[in-house]
Amino acid sequence: MQKRRLGQTAVEVTAIGFGAAPLAGMPDTYGYSVDEATARATLHAIFDSPVNLLDTSRNYGFGRSEARIGAVIRERGGLPAGFVLSTKLDRDMQTGRFDAARARRSFEESLETLGLDHIQILHLHDPEHALDLTEVTRRGGALDALFRIKQEGLATAVGLAMGRVDIMLPLVKDWPFDVILSHNRYTLLNRSADPLFDEAAARGITIFNAAPFAGGILAKGSAQSGKITYQDATEETLAPVRQIEAFCAAHGLAPGAAALQFSLRDPRIASTIVGVSKPERVAQTLDWAAAQIPDWPALVSLPHSRTDPEADRVYRPG
Repeated sequence: MQKRRLGQTAVEVTAIGFGAAPLAGMPDTYGYSVDEATARATLHAIFDSPVNLLDTSRNYGFGRSEARIGAVIRERGGLPAGFVLSTKLDRDMQTGRFDAARARRSFEESLETLGLDHIQILHLHDPEHALDLTEVTRRGGALDALFRIKQEGLATAVGLAMGRVDIMLPLVKDWPFDVILSHNRYTLLNRSADPLFDEAAARGITIFNAAPFAGGILAKGSAQSGKITYQDATEETLAPVRQIEAFCAAHGLAPGAAALQFSLRDPRIASTIVGVSKPERVAQTLDWAAAQIPDWPALVSLPHSRTDPEADRVYRPG
C-alpha cells in the first residue's frame, strides 16, 4: 500500500489507518460494546494487514483501548516492523484539567500502558472539552508540553486531534504541527472541515481524516444504525443518508465503499482513519478501498451539510 510522509519527519503512513476507539468498548458513544477477545483478534488482524497505522487515545474507554493494544503488542513481541502507532495527550477525565503537568502525565500513562518508550505520532486531544482552554494554549501550557516531548525525542511527530473546526483552525495557524486529525467533519454527509484542510495543506501540515462513515451509519446502513456522528438520528438527518443509499443501490455499490473513497480520493488527505470493531472489518475496508465507483460527480454532489455535525452532541466518553 502506498505511503505518505508526515511533514518533514521520517514517519510514513499508509493511505488507510485504523482507529481503535471502538475496540475500547464504548457503548455510550457507539451504542454497542466490544469484548476483550474480539478486540484482540481485531488488533492482530490490523497488525497482519498491509495497513501500517493504528490510532488510539489515552481516554478511549478510560484507558481500555491502550491497555488492549499494549497487551497485543506484548503478545507479538513488539510492533511489526514499519508499523506506526498514534496516540494522544488527554485531559484529566474527572476534573477536566489540561495543563502541562496533566499532558505529561497522560504521556507517561500511555507509554506504561502500551509498553513503549517512544511514540511515532502524538496528538494533543480534544482541547475543546478541557475545563479551561487557556491551560492548553498559554505559554508553558499543554501545547508547549506536547512540543517539548518531541524535542526530547520521545515522539517523532506531533499533532492536533479534535472536533470543533472553529477552535482548531486558529491553533493550526499558530502552532507548527506535523499533522492534524479531524473526525466526522469531512464525509459524504458533511464538509465543514474544508477550510481547515485548505489551511493545513497550505502550511504543509499532514492531514488525517477520521470517521469517514459519520460514526458508522454509512458503513452499517440506516436500517441497522440509528445514530449519526454518535447522536440519535431523526427522519430529517436520515434523509441524506438514504439518498446516498439509494444512489449506491442503483449502482450495485456498498455505501461504505463510496464513503471511504470520498476521503481517499481527496489529495489533501494523507490517511483516512477507519474505526473497526471486529476482525472481518479489516478485510472489508480494504475491499471497499478497491471498489469501482460509477458516476463519481453525481455521488459527491448529493446533499450535504457544512455546519458542525456535533454542535448539539452531549459528549459521553464511555
